[in-house]
Amino acid sequence: MSVAAMAETHLPGDRISKRNFDKLARFIYDYSGIKMPPTKLTMLEGRLRRRLRATNHSTFDDYCDFLFDHDGLAQETVYLIDVVTTNKTDFFREAKHFDYLQSVALPAITNSGVRTIRTWSSACSTGAEPYTMAMVLAEFAEGRKDVSYSVLATDLSTDVLQTARRGIYPEDLIAPVPRDLQRKYVLVAKQPDRKEVRISPKLRSRVGFARMNLMDDKYPVGDLMNIIFCRNVLIYFDKQTQAGVLDRLCNCLAKGGYMFIGHSESITGFDLPLKQVSNTVFQRI
Repeated sequence: MSVAAMAETHLPGDRISKRNFDKLARFIYDYSGIKMPPTKLTMLEGRLRRRLRATNHSTFDDYCDFLFDHDGLAQETVYLIDVVTTNKTDFFREAKHFDYLQSVALPAITNSGVRTIRTWSSACSTGAEPYTMAMVLAEFAEGRKDVSYSVLATDLSTDVLQTARRGIYPEDLIAPVPRDLQRKYVLVAKQPDRKEVRISPKLRSRVGFARMNLMDDKYPVGDLMNIIFCRNVLIYFDKQTQAGVLDRLCNCLAKGGYMFIGHSESITGFDLPLKQVSNTVFQRI
C-alpha cells in the first residue's frame, strides 16, 4: 500500500460522524464565534486527534460522548478551543498600520493631553503584534519624559499566550523588524545553531498577557483604551458576531482613540461610533 493510500485509511470510528460534527461546530461557534462549516471536517479531525490521545479516547465517538454526555467540556473546553483556533502572526504585519500609529495616531493622542497611552492587542496570537506595538510605543516615548505607555495582549488560546509570554521566536520571524529596532529590542541566542531570538526583558515587561474570549458580554480591560488592534479575527465571525464584538470593543475605546482592523476586513453596514481616518483605521467619535 502506498503512503498516500495509508494516509487515507481510517479505522472504524476514526472519523467524526455528521451528528458529532454538528455538535462540535455548534459548541465551537457558541463559545468562540468561530464558524466551522462542513468543509472543515477533515481539518477538525486532524487537529482533534491529539486531544483523543491526551484524553485516552480511541475514537471520535468516544471523545464526543465524553464531551457532551459525561460533562467532559468542563475540563476540556480550553484545550478543544486551543486546537481549533488559527494563529497566523508576523512582526510588523500590515506595516502601514504601524506607520500610521507612529506618525499620526500617537502624536494626536498625546496632543490631546493623554500622557499614559493605553493600548490593546485583542487577538495577539503568539505575540508578534503586541511586541511590534511595544517597539513603536517605546520609540515614540523615548525622549518624552512625560509620556508612558502600556500594552495589553489577549487571546482565546492558552497555547499561543504561553509562547507570547516567553517571547522566543525563530530568527527568521523577526526579518521584518528594522535593523535598528532589532539591535535595541531583540536578543540573539549565544549559540548560533539555535537560530532563535528573544524579545528583550525591558520590552517584555511592558506587555501584559491575559486570556480573553471576545464572545464574552464584557471585556475586563480596566480604563478606556487609546489604541485597539483587532486585526484578522473578524473574518472568522459571521455578521451578527462581528457586530457584537465591534460594539463591545468600541465600549472599551476612549473618545478620540483609534481602532485598527485587518486589511481584508470591513465595518461597512455597522452602526458604530467610529469614523474612518485611513485604510482600515477608525477613530472613536
